Amino acid sequence: MDEKKMSRMAYFEREDILHLALSDEPEAGSVEISPNITAELNDKGELIGIEIPNASAFLRDVILESVQVRVLQLSTA
Repeated sequence: MDEKKMSRMAYFEREDILHLALSDEPEAGSVEISPNITAELNDKGELIGIEIPNASAFLRDVILESVQVRVLQLSTA
């Protein structure tokens, strides 16, 4: 049987959680990669999803950091 690959993203505004589902398989466990990212695993230990709590602050910080790096690169060029 061929396994169908899928990905779906959902944002839960009330909880401020961004969730990326890579598979419809049930979650058997999870690993906290950093304080802001949790990897969801199936029963084989394979990645099936990613959850980002406090997503709005996390994404804001990532975007600001990226922009600051670009500005610094342009100003030193």
